[in-house]
Amino acid sequence: LWTYLADLNEQAQERLDTIMEQMKATEGVTEELKRTCQIEWVQRCNNIHNRAEEIVLHEMIYS
Repeated sequence: LWTYLADLNEQAQERLDTIMEQMKATEGVTEELKRTCQIEWVQRCNNIHNRAEEIVLHEMIYS
């Protein structure tokens, strides 16, 4: 069971990272934004993280 859960966790983290990178690119969340407006960058990254996490949970955990 432990091996299965560790593998699932690794897959979920990789999927989360992939989705987040895609969303950042699509929504224009760049290093330039980070340099010019850090608070907005953090807010947008947090929003993306929350949405991506919901996607991963529905795709891999709840299904």
